[in-house]
Amino acid sequence: MIEVKKISALDTYPVRLEVLRKNIPLPYQFNGDLDSDTFHLGVFKNNQLIAVSSYMKAENSNFKGSQYQLRGMATLSEYQGLGAGKLMMEKAVAILKEFHINCLWCNARVVAVPFYEKQGLKTFGDKFNIQYVGGHYVMYKYL
Repeated sequence: MIEVKKISALDTYPVRLEVLRKNIPLPYQFNGDLDSDTFHLGVFKNNQLIAVSSYMKAENSNFKGSQYQLRGMATLSEYQGLGAGKLMMEKAVAILKEFHINCLWCNARVVAVPFYEKQGLKTFGDKFNIQYVGGHYVMYKYL
């Protein structure tokens, strides 16, 4: 059984470290993780945490209205392709609509762009590089 639950920032760290920061000298703890308006989601399969994502109130001047930024979406490699990311996005959008948020945006790794496009996000602007990680695009979705 796969289910999505709200989790703590601390719960996200092992998965972020394994998937997003393994052998990379960048922090897996993010500014904003502990803010009162930040929330974190985890996907559990048979009570094991297999995927995480974080949603933080953050403004991007390219977009209108109240906004949240998606950060740190990661699924353990052996569980990729099971739909964990899609489930987290669906749950997050429902929560953000309850908060009356207008726009969800993120900095998406190039390899993740097709996934985010399937979730209804669009690219904005040119590709940019993050040191140690590689190419990214800003992506967004009005809710």
